[in-house]
Amino acid sequence: MNIHIRRAERNDCKRLLELIQELADYEKAPQEVTVTLKHFEESGFGDNPVWWAFVAEIDGNVEGFALYYIRYSTWKGQCLYLEDFLVTEKLRGKGAGKLLFDRIIEEAKEKGFKRMVWQVLEWNEPAINFYKKYNATLDPEWVNGILDF
Repeated sequence: MNIHIRRAERNDCKRLLELIQELADYEKAPQEVTVTLKHFEESGFGDNPVWWAFVAEIDGNVEGFALYYIRYSTWKGQCLYLEDFLVTEKLRGKGAGKLLFDRIIEEAKEKGFKRMVWQVLEWNEPAINFYKKYNATLDPEWVNGILDF
């Protein structure tokens, strides 16, 4: 199996939204994805992009992605925030996740970011075990705050 990791392009957006919905379904929040394709495309590929992504492609099909944006820490400076990271079920355990995660780490280092930050649901054992292989710190002290408008 030949897994190709590349930067996401505008024409990947429709597929990325399908994968984002797959992730929301897995996280038991299928109704939470409300972004439109137009807004998603503009936010990633418009005049002032606010997110960037890499995709895992097999035989021309996008089967995984890692989407990030820049977060600022007053303690550390610029950080890479990994917003979403997903590999389709059929590709899990075949190395695509490792390739994507390694590419995101490389991106953070290339850009001089001081750290990489992400969230994982406490019940998502497969993901937690994946991150532990990287000796990641999983911090149980912080509580997420959300205010929807």
